[in-house]
Amino acid sequence: MTDASSPVAHLSPVRPATETAIDLDHIGKSFRMENGRELVAIDEVSLKIGKGEFVALLGPSGCGKSTILRLVAALEAPSRGRVVVEGREPEDLSRAHRLGVAFQDHALLPWLTISANVALPFQLAGRSVDRKRVEELIRLVGLAGFEQARPRQLSGGMRQRASIARSLVLHPDVLLLDEPFGALDAVTRRQMNVELQRIWTDERITTLLVTHSVEEALFLADRVVVMSGRPGRVIKTIEVPFERPRQPAIMRSAEFHDLVDELTLALEPEEAA
Repeated sequence: MTDASSPVAHLSPVRPATETAIDLDHIGKSFRMENGRELVAIDEVSLKIGKGEFVALLGPSGCGKSTILRLVAALEAPSRGRVVVEGREPEDLSRAHRLGVAFQDHALLPWLTISANVALPFQLAGRSVDRKRVEELIRLVGLAGFEQARPRQLSGGMRQRASIARSLVLHPDVLLLDEPFGALDAVTRRQMNVELQRIWTDERITTLLVTHSVEEALFLADRVVVMSGRPGRVIKTIEVPFERPRQPAIMRSAEFHDLVDELTLALEPEEAA
């Protein structure tokens, strides 16, 4: 029995969302190689993500995790099947600047201040800059006092915070994160996981996270989806039973480690017959 003082004393299954925000319907994506051969990156992927849900996508390198994210972000088009986001084609939401995206490379413009970088989406969308929103997000990601700093003056974790603030500044319907903390050291990465959870709790935005880290996926997500090696297919889905807000101490619990083991086993390649 779990002790009342345990960080996971109160477990509750994630409540299924009643409204679908992202719908991947039998998606396939193939690429034509230079030698003329067809490479099937993902095949028959079906996944529904509820409005306000946080889903983490796990899988081995080259399994098509980032390809799925790029399909949702309208950066690629599926070869087969259909992607629907908020009831519309991804291209429609992209043109309306309703998709927020943050990659492993923060992509901040080095000649702009942090404030100007966060405000940049307003200019790209042809809108007047909402200074209050910019200031609000800079405070939310813990960068108050660094508004006039240049990216080179900040640590890697601080630059990623600015990148996430920029991705949220236009109140997007969906947040897409592709290994946003993959280049950070283990300690900073864990700190950023705590920060991202806090930000998500405040914004409650539908989020799809691509990650290689089982621990990161379990700490952040409502649901973890595991993909097979190429061609990528969904092979396992688990609902994360830990209540929010989650404290880092939860990662030391037996329940957390049991789930880590279960997901790690699912990621191991099948032995040849």
